[in-house]
Amino acid sequence: MDIIVSNVLVLVGIAFAAAIILYLVSQKFNVEENPKIGEVESFLPGANCGACGKAGCHNFAESCVKASEEEFKNMYCPVGGAEVMKKVSNALGYAAVEKEPAVAVLKCNGTCENAPAKIHFDGISICRLADKISVGQTGCPDGCLRLGDCVKVCKFGALSINPETGLPTVDEEKCTSCSACVNICPRHLFEIRPKGKNGQRVYVACSNKQKGAIARKNCKVACIGCMKCTKICPSIKVENNLSYIPPEVSAAEFGEELVKNCPTGAIIMTKNSQSQNEDNNG
Repeated sequence: MDIIVSNVLVLVGIAFAAAIILYLVSQKFNVEENPKIGEVESFLPGANCGACGKAGCHNFAESCVKASEEEFKNMYCPVGGAEVMKKVSNALGYAAVEKEPAVAVLKCNGTCENAPAKIHFDGISICRLADKISVGQTGCPDGCLRLGDCVKVCKFGALSINPETGLPTVDEEKCTSCSACVNICPRHLFEIRPKGKNGQRVYVACSNKQKGAIARKNCKVACIGCMKCTKICPSIKVENNLSYIPPEVSAAEFGEELVKNCPTGAIIMTKNSQSQNEDNNG
């Protein structure tokens, strides 16, 4: 019995000594955090989505506080947007960071109608895995796989699979341009683009790099690299049989003409709500 008691006392003594040592070490090497970091973090949405390029909101707040005024110009929280960055700027005494609102855009229009299923995929419903073992239901090696990885990863409920088209739909009111969909899609079908003046944007809703005839066989609205769009706007480039319209191309100036002259309908132009109402009433 005495042996048991003595052993217990020894263990308690060792634990007590270790606790004292740990306390002294922690006090010696303790680094107090700048209170500004906590203040900045309190303004952030707390999504920890990584859209800012940092490892969560705390790391972003820490980077903002440590940044010089010149470095701070490159700091931006897509989720919080201009309103949050204005609060952060004021707290740090820097000029407010201004950035045009952006939204995720799907560069594929291979709907169930435009690109009917040619094969039946009976496997794991994960785009990243399906991409490695199959071209997809439509036969397009660059088209949407329709399995919804992007929907699952969106923390803001901005994406949903449209049951009629089979494609993910972006809710612009909820989209924070966090780039989660961009990073998860194995075929790189999402792009973050400026919302544009009055919500007008013009872009190529296709990522198929196959040659014209083969591309059209898989999807009737596929880009065929015909170069007609480049004659309308010289800023547009065609590479690997695929046209790309840079975000800076004015939808108001070139949009309607580009859509009208695209022989396959691969180019899409969004309209502002006022224009849509006029079309519906007309």
